Amino acid sequence: MLTRKQRELLVFINQRIESDGVSPSFDEMKEALNLKSKSGIHRLITALEERQFIRRLPNRARALEILRLPEDLNPAPARGAQPMAKGFAPNVIAGNFPVRTSEPEPEIEEQKAAAVAGASGIELPMFGRIAAGTPIEALRDPNVTISVPPSMLGGGDHYALEIDGDSMIDAGIFDGDTVIIKQCDTAENGTIVVALVDDQEATLKRLRRKGASIALEPANATHKTQIYGPDRVKVQGRLVGLLRSY
Repeated sequence: MLTRKQRELLVFINQRIESDGVSPSFDEMKEALNLKSKSGIHRLITALEERQFIRRLPNRARALEILRLPEDLNPAPARGAQPMAKGFAPNVIAGNFPVRTSEPEPEIEEQKAAAVAGASGIELPMFGRIAAGTPIEALRDPNVTISVPPSMLGGGDHYALEIDGDSMIDAGIFDGDTVIIKQCDTAENGTIVVALVDDQEATLKRLRRKGASIALEPANATHKTQIYGPDRVKVQGRLVGLLRSY
């Protein structure tokens, strides 16, 4: 049983895939359902995925596939029509065909593509869920590691973090994702970094330098950019990769 909003979103996604051959963007979904934030869309998509109405295509930004529709939306097959492949909606053709996608954010698409490139894994320390009010060092669990393809990593030391929250969803980083961080104490303007504020609060944000100030910029319109003096922010690493389980 779907809620009204879940059903509306499923119908909208299906109509756009049928008409354009590509799933709509989060902004288009938000406007179509008259929601105030894209985090609500993220929750609806997760719910539809859990109920096996849709699935997210790995290594493709914002690419969705309709697996089935509610029974009252499935038209009766025409006389003599071939039966559908089990588990697929009438508008989905079974087979290994390429899927068109809308334009992804380049840095996240490259990072996810790199995540599947390596043949053997390198074990990185897992620092747990990045959360406000916690220095990054306090998150480390020496008994927990994660295997990462070597092609994701360059020189230097790296670690992994699990994302807590939706402040970076417009950059393709969702709650529960695992990000790979290269340890460093400086980063170029516009880079997504792990920043430590006042030696207490660790956060993943985009770094912007404005004169003598440092801005930590979210990728979600419902979150505010925070501006600090340069002595209050310490860079503890920059984003180099992303892993996601489906």
